[in-house]
Amino acid sequence: MLFKSRLLVAVSAVSVLGFAAPVFAQTAGDAAQDEDTAAEDQREIIVTGRSEGYLALDIVRAAKTPTPLVDIPQAISVYTREQIEDQALQDLADVLRYTPGVSSNQGEGHRDQISIRGQDTTADFFVDGVRDDVQYYRPLYNLERVEILKGSNALLFGRGGGGGVVNRVTKTPVLGETFYGGSASVDTFGAFALTSDVNAALGDSAGLRINTMYEEFDNHRDAFGGNRIAINPTIGAALGEKTRLLFSYEFIDDDRIVDRGIPSTTGGTIANPAGPVRGVYRTFFGSPELNTTSLEAHILRGRLEHSFTDTLRFDMTVQYADYDKAYTNLFAAASNLAAGRVTLDSYRDTTQRENFFVQGNLVWTGQTGPLSHTLLAGFEYGDQQSANARQNGRFATSGTNVATFAFTDPLVIPAITFPVNNRNTRSQVNFTSVYLQDQIGIGDHFDIVLGARHDRFEIDVNDIQAGRLLARTDTEWSPRLGLIFKPMEQMSFYASYTKTFLPRSGDQFLSLTPAQATLAPESFDNYEIGAKWDIADNLRVSAAIFQLDRENGVVVDPANPANSILTGSRTRGFEAQFTGQILPGWQVNAGYSYLDADERGRVVAGALANRAIGQVPRHMASLWNRYDVNERLGFGLGVTHQASQFASISNTVRLPAFTRVDAALFFKLTDQIEAQVNVENLFDTRYFPASHNDNNITTGEPINARFTVRARF
Repeated sequence: MLFKSRLLVAVSAVSVLGFAAPVFAQTAGDAAQDEDTAAEDQREIIVTGRSEGYLALDIVRAAKTPTPLVDIPQAISVYTREQIEDQALQDLADVLRYTPGVSSNQGEGHRDQISIRGQDTTADFFVDGVRDDVQYYRPLYNLERVEILKGSNALLFGRGGGGGVVNRVTKTPVLGETFYGGSASVDTFGAFALTSDVNAALGDSAGLRINTMYEEFDNHRDAFGGNRIAINPTIGAALGEKTRLLFSYEFIDDDRIVDRGIPSTTGGTIANPAGPVRGVYRTFFGSPELNTTSLEAHILRGRLEHSFTDTLRFDMTVQYADYDKAYTNLFAAASNLAAGRVTLDSYRDTTQRENFFVQGNLVWTGQTGPLSHTLLAGFEYGDQQSANARQNGRFATSGTNVATFAFTDPLVIPAITFPVNNRNTRSQVNFTSVYLQDQIGIGDHFDIVLGARHDRFEIDVNDIQAGRLLARTDTEWSPRLGLIFKPMEQMSFYASYTKTFLPRSGDQFLSLTPAQATLAPESFDNYEIGAKWDIADNLRVSAAIFQLDRENGVVVDPANPANSILTGSRTRGFEAQFTGQILPGWQVNAGYSYLDADERGRVVAGALANRAIGQVPRHMASLWNRYDVNERLGFGLGVTHQASQFASISNTVRLPAFTRVDAALFFKLTDQIEAQVNVENLFDTRYFPASHNDNNITTGEPINARFTVRARF
């Protein structure tokens, strides 16, 4: 009944867009517009942003305003479809490996989990500017680009996003064209993927686009596999010259083995950290039969865009999504392989979530006297209902969720059951937001960005297991302030301050304890100075230095008991990126970041004892090149480097630094068919790219190759 009622509301809201569209179209009918401009604008039903090869020129969907990237006072990285295809990237984690200031964490082997500027998150993901916060692996088959906006900025995205957010931009129908294409790829582990992309013209003013994917998983580990299927039909129409309407549905079904990697050696201390256990690079510390995860997702979205005049436009997006997620984990909790012993922990978890969002934006560009304006006024409403249950395992040998037994390869695991719920909650989140921002141009050389957002966040939790009802309501103001100096049109220097918050129920808001219900949200403050320079039409360099403070409470200052100090963390850093076409036929994307992330306010035995934040490499560098020798032949070369990092906040286990080299060869067989070979880890480096904790450490793939054929007709 709940599903049907919420789906009815969603369908009704999307239908309103359809009924409203003709009204907007009629209103716009009398407006004059240059015919050539109109034809160009209407080719793509919903404009998702402009790009030249690897270089993105703007981020219309994420920024919510038609502002060139050089004029946005924030560090932003964009990965276009061209680069994603050239590198044969399959998952979001692969994309983020080439993003300065961002690292991919393990995610317990069943979800995307990242760290942006030292802030770990499983929820700061968006699709076409709308929240997509369930824990799963997001595919790339239907994407036009991936946008990574760094630094706290609640004004654009609301709660969370302490270090930044990742926004996926999907493909939309193209008017007046019928084309079809697809790709087939296979790697040397045996994994393969098939995709298709079909665009059909439905008359002169409507189009249908269908993207599909089927993928089989495999890798270097002793136990890994599964499959993923996805389909995304999208239909859109241009209703007159000023109004556009888009409807989209996406289905994802993902089943795979959960792999939480290998444990660390014993005896690590802060002064002398341990490292990953050697000799078990491929060993699976779990049960191939029980370590599984499944996801089924249905995402329905409608979007209306209308231009009242050349300077005033409105857009509204309505999204309903239903997710059903389950996973079972048996994983290493400790080991002493020298003594022939290993300890496993275990649990099973299920989550059902329904999300309903409505978002609207009104954008005006114009002049008031000597000042130019890009004014954004918007609102957002969200209703999220979740049901979560967790059952701890019970090993026959111990009677608990933890068991220690003799190490063998493969493991011989004692019998285990998952008899009772240890957590059983129902939560409902409602939030309403309004925001206002003005980018004010003062002459030819200065812009000021002023804005604020007000959020009201309500959560009600029925903790069935504990037999209690808890609730909390938070209201927060989040400002945004930026100053931009432009010595020339293609160059900018900026300073900015942005802020966001995270309620104590966390980024997945599945539970709320009595203690959490009394606490104000965590706050994040981002201070940033940066520069951007469009050296040419298709080449950009950018850099930023920043400080990001996370506050989650106060403690007494041990050095002066009359004072209090903030608790939380502080990340200070620098990042730079160089993207675009250096010479005809030579495209590059290079990045570097330095992150110094530490606790603040940790007191042990009456003294400050701050530790480094786990899973934050101090230095990260990446470089990807593509050079086309001629129209038929091209080469690719990439390098990624990651400094050593602590596996967790304990600082007693350290993952070693590594450098990985990738290469590619591109062939254009005909005007419609291309082939490529991508070699990952060319020099067969043994490395450990990520972890979840001290005893769940991911092992990097040895040298492997992926062969891809891509066609478009």
